[in-house]
Amino acid sequence: MIFRRALQREFTHAAGAVFIVLFAVLVTIVLIRLLGQAAGGRVPADAVLALIGFGSLTDLPIVLTLTVFLGVLLSLSRGYRDSEMVVWFSAGMPLTAWVAPVLRFALPLVLVIGGLTMFLGPWANQKSAEYRVQLESRDDTQRIAPGVFRESTGARRVFFVEIGAGDDGKVRNVFVSEEKDDRLTVVAASQGSLHTDEDGNRYVVLEQGHRYDGRPGTPEYRVMAFDRYQLRIESNQQSAGPSSKTRAKSMPELLREPDRRAFGELSVRISTPLAALFLALLAIPLSFVNPRAGRTNNLLLAVFIYLIYNNAILVCQSWVSQGRIPFSLGLLSPHLLAFALLMLLFYHRLAVTPPWRRRRAP
Repeated sequence: MIFRRALQREFTHAAGAVFIVLFAVLVTIVLIRLLGQAAGGRVPADAVLALIGFGSLTDLPIVLTLTVFLGVLLSLSRGYRDSEMVVWFSAGMPLTAWVAPVLRFALPLVLVIGGLTMFLGPWANQKSAEYRVQLESRDDTQRIAPGVFRESTGARRVFFVEIGAGDDGKVRNVFVSEEKDDRLTVVAASQGSLHTDEDGNRYVVLEQGHRYDGRPGTPEYRVMAFDRYQLRIESNQQSAGPSSKTRAKSMPELLREPDRRAFGELSVRISTPLAALFLALLAIPLSFVNPRAGRTNNLLLAVFIYLIYNNAILVCQSWVSQGRIPFSLGLLSPHLLAFALLMLLFYHRLAVTPPWRRRRAP
């Protein structure tokens, strides 16, 4: 009992350290991608935090799968490096005796991965898609930020405001460029504000400015000075209903619509927790480390096996979605290969007599 508790504690500590590192890397990658989109005007700055949360929930099963795999691998590799395995094998315990402790540690996390993959991940995908639709539905005035050039939704207009709205609700030094039917219209005004009429139509009211209208590349230009100029804000309402993307569909929706894409998505959702379970068991024979040799060879081999395993699942998902292979074959093929590799590695480790069990020649 004491040994079991110590082993579970070591697995937990190693997995916790791995999870913190991988989750920090995940959040950093998502943050960099969204900041690039925000800098380009495709994502508002106030939406970055919410999209980071949705993106992290979507990719969390991958992080947890690697956490289980590397947590077991690093813990058992440390036992080889510190010669604790010498005591284990000298006591007559085989390598397969590690299967039960590893399963006790991995199964709760496998259940969490299954819940994330089948329920929480699709929910996060759906909410992220709905949130993006709401962002795209905002009118052009809500996209404007002081000191930044912004494009309208249809990329027909470019807005620039040098100074934001003050106490009077008016912005200063406004620039608007619009291209329509091969004609370019540029409006520059000293100040501007928003106005809504009785019918609910919204307008940008510009004051004290000039309008330049003409065809680029020709001398046909018209210059007009104005005291007051109105631009109607185009409505861009979009439906915020359920996303049509397969990844955002819930499990009941996939089961109600059993087409090829739905079967492909079901295969990858079921395969993710199964892959975490097989990887945890594969970490047992892969954890062998010769204390006198390099300490990173088994880790590099483990990462290589994970990449092949994950890519095999994605390839089978693609083939199922394209109708090239049936659902059962696409679901079982990667895991049958992983099981065969698991048996082969266990057979290899059990067949090789450890150096400390060999008898010296007389």
